[in-house]
Amino acid sequence: MTETGNIERRAVAEVRATGRKLQGYAVRYGVETRIGNIVEKVAKGAFDASLASVRDVLALVDHDPAMLLARTRSGTLHLRSDDDGLGFTIDLPNTGLANDVLALAERGDIGGMSFGFQVARDGERWQGNVRELRAVTLHEVSVIHSWPAYEGTSVEARRRLPARLALARRFLETV
Repeated sequence: MTETGNIERRAVAEVRATGRKLQGYAVRYGVETRIGNIVEKVAKGAFDASLASVRDVLALVDHDPAMLLARTRSGTLHLRSDDDGLGFTIDLPNTGLANDVLALAERGDIGGMSFGFQVARDGERWQGNVRELRAVTLHEVSVIHSWPAYEGTSVEARRRLPARLALARRFLETV
């Protein structure tokens, strides 16, 4: 568990790239993870209030505000909640940082995703050493170079290929 002030951060591991976009899940609902001596999981609907608000959520690299990839205010970060978790799409800019992240994602070298949040009032439930996050204020999602705290997420990168190469790749993936 990482805390900075009242903002907590968690990491997960699902991202894939299509063209100049990264997409995947920043959080998988109901997946338990051990953080120190506690077990934590995020309940479906925990991000509903944040997603319904006009709050500007950032997409960062390793939680570093100087390593900005996208944001909801500009429409370059898209967030959604579904039955599986908190999904995202990041429209990558043409910057050195984004190009490096895309190259690492295409190779499968990205560790996963993470999210920075604050627990809303009465937004958590404890049963023994198990903490369930039920309502949180989302501040950021981050591409993580190293190890995610939460399992079950991923980061993948795929560039749009010329039609003949894409057809050949699909053939080889089915063999």
